[in-house]
Amino acid sequence: MTDLPRTDHPPRDRRARRNVGILVAAQAILGAQMPMIFVLGGLAGQSLTSNPCFATLPISLIVLFSMLSATPMSAIMQRFGRRTGFLLGTGSGAIGGAIGAWGLLEQDFTLFLIGSAFTGVYMSAQGFYRFAAADTASDAFRAKAISYVMAGGLASAVIGPQLVKLTSQAMVVPFLGTYLAVIAVNVVGSLLFVFLDIPRPPVPDVDAPKGRSRLELLKTPRIAVAIICAMVSYALMNLMMTSAPLAVVGCGFGHGEAADVVTGHVLAMYAPSFFTGHLIARFGVEKIIATGLVILAAAGGVGLAGVELEHFFVALILLGLGWNFGFIGATTMLAGAHAPEERGRVQGMNDMLVFGCVTIASLASGGLMNCSGGSPESGWTAVNLAMAPFLMLAGGALIWLMLRPDES
Repeated sequence: MTDLPRTDHPPRDRRARRNVGILVAAQAILGAQMPMIFVLGGLAGQSLTSNPCFATLPISLIVLFSMLSATPMSAIMQRFGRRTGFLLGTGSGAIGGAIGAWGLLEQDFTLFLIGSAFTGVYMSAQGFYRFAAADTASDAFRAKAISYVMAGGLASAVIGPQLVKLTSQAMVVPFLGTYLAVIAVNVVGSLLFVFLDIPRPPVPDVDAPKGRSRLELLKTPRIAVAIICAMVSYALMNLMMTSAPLAVVGCGFGHGEAADVVTGHVLAMYAPSFFTGHLIARFGVEKIIATGLVILAAAGGVGLAGVELEHFFVALILLGLGWNFGFIGATTMLAGAHAPEERGRVQGMNDMLVFGCVTIASLASGGLMNCSGGSPESGWTAVNLAMAPFLMLAGGALIWLMLRPDES
């Protein structure tokens, strides 16, 4: 036996692995609030508004404010450190849960929407867990670190929907118990960040490299394609997932079945993360992204095949798996395509663009589902058909990148 470190994990990855463990726990505990809210957000919105076309507006606002928060959140982390940004996120998540609960208690749709906006700030902070995993990791460990942190969502896939089952009807006001549970999740989960050990980025000297501008970064082929693939993977996942509970309930199944479908979906989103990083290291990031896009297309095909409960399960499981390969692959591609001094600029711009597209997708989801045919079946068909042109866009961009001479 020898005490020498393994060659695939350089000595400095000891700190990285410790941070990854903390971020995995944060993804599991704090991340549970997102499936909770995505299961009930559309149903609660539908109960609070007289216009069913606005049922998914609360979820759309979550994603919108996640987009709007991305650049300032990235700047805060660049200036004050990851811990400060993550604690700001959990505080916003708790406030969002409290205002959402107040809105349900008062049957006030506007209050409920304000709570959704604060939840969006939390969602923005959670999006940086994956980037934080790469901060102290070596090049060899980076893809695995990102993948492991995303795998923390596996526990949230179980915790979140099960909490929905326990709490959604626990009080006289439907869904109120769930939003109170969201407050507790944020308070408990915030304690994890006390143990996070990611150095605050040094204040650059006056003559230090400033890095490329945002426009120059967007003109970099590898960065542009990474952002496009991340936007399409996340937006299409949100488009289909947001409307799925409405479709399940609209097609005659119960809230419990809707929660189970979302559980299967979120499990599929995060379970592959245990090996996605290894697959990227073995086959290359481009091939893994391409596989993800193909699986997303298969999800849409199954969604079009029928509206039995098994169709919803299979479609949403494929959706989660396709998102995992597409989004983790795009994140890994982006993380290796910029200099350290460009980190905050690139990551904030990426998440602003990604969640901007996700905002549009979540808004479109409610309109397509409830206002494009007069029945849940026709609405669900419209949602699945809408995926095709965006998959072609991302696939075309990826093929273009792989055919470039300097990418061979």
